[in-house]
Amino acid sequence: MSSREQDFLAGIDYLIEGNPWQQEVYRALCRLGVMEVLGPYQPVLVGTVPLDVDIPGSDLDVVCHVEQERREVFEALLKGTFGSCEDFEYAAREVDGLLRQVGRFRYEGWVVEIFGQPLPVEEQNGYRHMVVEHRLLELLDDKGREAIRSLKLQGFKTEPAFARLLRLEGDPYKELRDMYLWSPEQLGALAARLTE
Repeated sequence: MSSREQDFLAGIDYLIEGNPWQQEVYRALCRLGVMEVLGPYQPVLVGTVPLDVDIPGSDLDVVCHVEQERREVFEALLKGTFGSCEDFEYAAREVDGLLRQVGRFRYEGWVVEIFGQPLPVEEQNGYRHMVVEHRLLELLDDKGREAIRSLKLQGFKTEPAFARLLRLEGDPYKELRDMYLWSPEQLGALAARLTE
């Protein structure tokens, strides 16, 4: 696990040293107190902002580990703490046999989505996708980051943008999730295809 991957799990302090956009996200999330409120659920900010491939309108996604027996407590926490935020919505549904709880709202212009699942954060798709994307961006450098941003500005979601750039076939979400278990050599060989 790289030091950046450890940073992802440790909180959001690494954003302080990021670009101005990441620093603003850090300040907004601190003002909201989201990481402290969700502390018992091991919250992790995932998605495009930690990776520095966000574009205007990107969401702030926070994934949490919510054990099945605490689902009602988590729901009450989301509604009680963030229910007064602009455009607040709460939904719960089963996805792949697991209950997924989502609180979505707007705060200081940012769309914040909080996901709770009865899985450790490191096993959740949002986290695994981000880690794989981080590893790939480390191999692709700034040109890869700019290519992903360009595809996102054309309307691609993040995982389909990576799939397009890397010429992956099949379901991009599944492909990237499966790549979480790849060795550095396998990821390096895939990234090297872009220079062929």
